Amino acid sequence: MSILAVDAGNSRIKWGLWEGRWSRQDSVTTGEVPLLADAWAALTTPRYMIACSVAGAQVSEWLDAWARSQGITLRWVTSQREQCGVRNRYREPAQLGADRWVALIAVRNLVEGAALVVNAGTAVTIDALTQEGEFLGGLIVPGLDLMADALTRGTAGLPRAGGAVAQFPGNTVDAIASGAMQSVCGAVERMERALAGRGAEPQILLSGGAARAILDHLGRPARVIPNLVLEGLRVIAADECGR
Repeated sequence: MSILAVDAGNSRIKWGLWEGRWSRQDSVTTGEVPLLADAWAALTTPRYMIACSVAGAQVSEWLDAWARSQGITLRWVTSQREQCGVRNRYREPAQLGADRWVALIAVRNLVEGAALVVNAGTAVTIDALTQEGEFLGGLIVPGLDLMADALTRGTAGLPRAGGAVAQFPGNTVDAIASGAMQSVCGAVERMERALAGRGAEPQILLSGGAARAILDHLGRPARVIPNLVLEGLRVIAADECGR
């Protein structure tokens, strides 16, 4: 069964066609959603489409309209109390971002044991998953670029330029880049210690556009899994389609 999976994020819309394996994966910027029609015109028409979105109503409406025009069933994923072996400890489960929920399901399917799930995009989410599949909660912090942009907008005289990460920065742009990276890495490390304090050393799994940059500076064993949300959408689709 061919499945078109779509992860509509704040900055990019990532998609993949699953035909027993990922036969195609690509992305467009969120502001260029109509370009998907051209990209998908060349695909074998999928029988099933599954999506999650944090990109707003306009993107969701476009995807709904495209699926209808193709006669394809589109399944929107929202966070649940329990699904595919993951239990949600949020007091109101639907408040959890669908992309975070789907990433947790992907990790539950891909690895054994406790895990810290880090999605590093416009924002960075750091979510704790126990070895029993219980999502305990997580953090949301600004992404690396968002932190730098906030400093530029909110202060006088600070430049917005690409700096290098250093242990002891010797100029302002490096200080901004290094401060942003240290903030994210520090949050990851503190969450790792908190989860390990429950009795199981967690694996750290990174995804998103800044994942490899964070890996280079984390100083902790970690693994990058590209397109983690697409993997989770595939798991949910397979579960619902009985395959």
